[in-house]
Amino acid sequence: MGNNNNDFGAFLAGFVIGGLVGAATALLLAPQSGEETRAIIQEKSIELKDKAEETAAEARARAEAALAETQAKYDELTQQAKEKTTDLKQRGQVVLEEQKAKFEEQKSKVEDAIAARKKPIADTPAEAPAEA
Repeated sequence: MGNNNNDFGAFLAGFVIGGLVGAATALLLAPQSGEETRAIIQEKSIELKDKAEETAAEARARAEAALAETQAKYDELTQQAKEKTTDLKQRGQVVLEEQKAKFEEQKSKVEDAIAARKKPIADTPAEAPAEA
């Protein structure tokens, strides 16, 4: 049993010594101190904030450009719609006037035909009575 205690003790001593050597190595080889690390973190956060603001400004500019483009397209389409509406209204007015003229012409013909049928017989030349 004595031998097992020595092995365990040697293992424990090696574990502790290895941990201390690792910690010392980490401290000696660390690239910067805690203060320097905090400064780097602060710089990076400032850079990220600036980049976020820049990205937001770019997005805002793109949105404003898209809005202006959409507004221009809307105005153009509205103008085209007004022009087409005016054109259709004028063409419709021409067709309406043509149809009114045709209607009046047909109405006049029908009235003339009705008037011709209603003429009294006396107005037509009388045939001579046949002598027997």
